[in-house]
Amino acid sequence: MSFEQKLESIIAKHKEMGEKLMNPESMPSKEFASLSREYSNLAGTVEEIEKFLSIKSSISQLEEMVADPEMKELAEAELKEAKDQIPVLEKQIKIALLPRDAADTKNAILEIRAGTGGDEAAIFVGDLFNMYQRYATKLGWQFEIMEISESDMGGFKEVICSISGTNVFAKLKFESGVHRVQRVPKTETQGRIHTSAATVAVLPEAEDVDIQIEDKDIRVDVFRAQGAGGQHVNKTESAVRVTHIPTGLAVAQQTEKSQHKNKAHAMKLLKSRLYEMQRQKLEQERASARKSQVGSGDRSEKIRTYNYPQDRITDHRIGVSIFNIEKVVDEGNIGQVIDALIVDEQEKLLAELGN
Repeated sequence: MSFEQKLESIIAKHKEMGEKLMNPESMPSKEFASLSREYSNLAGTVEEIEKFLSIKSSISQLEEMVADPEMKELAEAELKEAKDQIPVLEKQIKIALLPRDAADTKNAILEIRAGTGGDEAAIFVGDLFNMYQRYATKLGWQFEIMEISESDMGGFKEVICSISGTNVFAKLKFESGVHRVQRVPKTETQGRIHTSAATVAVLPEAEDVDIQIEDKDIRVDVFRAQGAGGQHVNKTESAVRVTHIPTGLAVAQQTEKSQHKNKAHAMKLLKSRLYEMQRQKLEQERASARKSQVGSGDRSEKIRTYNYPQDRITDHRIGVSIFNIEKVVDEGNIGQVIDALIVDEQEKLLAELGN
C-alpha cells in the first residue's frame, strides 16, 4: 500500500466512524464515548490529509499549465508553492500517525524529592515544584498537592502532586530523572558554587480499568499524623498507610485531616505506582536497540542542569540550552524545553520507521 493509499484508507475509516456515531443507540455508552474521542482526535489529521491529497492532485494540473506560454508564469509560482508545501504536510501527517504511548492522554502523579545537597537540595525541590505548578496553570491543568514534607531551612524534602488536564502525561513524562542545580546558596558566606540535585518522577495516573486491587491484597494501617520535629499535627489517627501485599509496595498519606481522604489519596498513588511498574516491565520486555531516557522513567543519571552563574538551563538528552533561568523557573516557562524533547522523540520515531 502506497502512502497516498494509506491516507485514503484513513479518510474512509474516519467517515465510517462518523456514520456509526450517527446511531448512538446501536452501541453501549462506553463504546460510543470511546469512538467519539477517537473520531475527534482523528479529525485534525484527516483535515491535513485532505489538504495534502488536494495539493498533490493540483501539482499534475499545474505542470500541464506550465507548458502553456500564456499560463507559464502564474503556474510556475503556484507550482513552486505547492511543491514546497508537500514535504511539510507529509511530515506533519507522519508525526500525527506515529504510534502513541497508551498513557499519553492520562493525568499524572508528579513526585519531587531532594537528592544530594542537603538544605540547598530541599530549596531546589521548592523551585521545581513552583515551576511545574506555574507551567500547569499556563496549560489550564488542575494541580492538587497530595503529600508535602517541609525541610527545616525552607523548601521541601518531598512533594507529591496530582495533575489533571489534557495530555498531562504526554508532556510531563519527559521530566522524569535527576535535575541538578549549580548556584551559590543564600547560606554560603564564601560565595562558593554548590551543586545539588532533586529527583523528579512522573507517573501516569491509573484508572480503575488499568489497575484493579482486591481488598484481600491490601493492608490498611492508621496512625497519628506527624509534623516537623515529630510533634503531632492532630490527636486522631487520620494518617493512613496502604500496603499492597503481593508486591510489598506501601504508600502513606497524612496531608488531609480526614482519614477517608488520606486513604483515597493513598489508593490513587498506589494504583499509579503499580501501573507504572507494569509499564516499566512491558517496556523492558519490548526493549530494542534504541535506548532512550525520554519516557523511560530511568532516574539513574542527570537529565538537566540549572546553572545559575551562567544563567543557563541545559537538557543533556538533546543538548539544548536556554537562558534566563529566573524566567523559566519562577514563571514556569519550561514548555520550550519540553516541546524540544517532544520534537526530538518524534524525529527518532520517524527515523526508525524510515529504516
